[in-house]
Amino acid sequence: MTLTYTRAYIAIAALDITKTIDFYTKLLQLNPTKYIPNTYAEFEFSQLRLAIFQPKGDNIDEFNRPQGSSMSLCLEVIDLENAIAFLAEIGYPTSCHIITASHGQEIYACDPSGNRLILYQKN
Repeated sequence: MTLTYTRAYIAIAALDITKTIDFYTKLLQLNPTKYIPNTYAEFEFSQLRLAIFQPKGDNIDEFNRPQGSSMSLCLEVIDLENAIAFLAEIGYPTSCHIITASHGQEIYACDPSGNRLILYQKN
């Protein structure tokens, strides 16, 4: 038996969905390709689709987790210093320093819902 799939995407739960959609609209510099006010937004670019959804009433506790969950959205950038400045410009300055990893340099940040972002620049 094999598993056949046609597409994969990342979905982020957002208790403050309006603020989170606004953050990703600014960060990705894209408008959502699908949008249902107070419920759902989807951003599609290159090989990735990013969905943001409002958890339903009886599922909220499942998504109400402490900051620093194990999921990270990794975004490769051309200029890490510029990315850091851009995060500050849209109201999300990062407080940690640039980390040197085997693949290049990276910085950690969080979206308004506490989901971890890793912005990195290849060597």
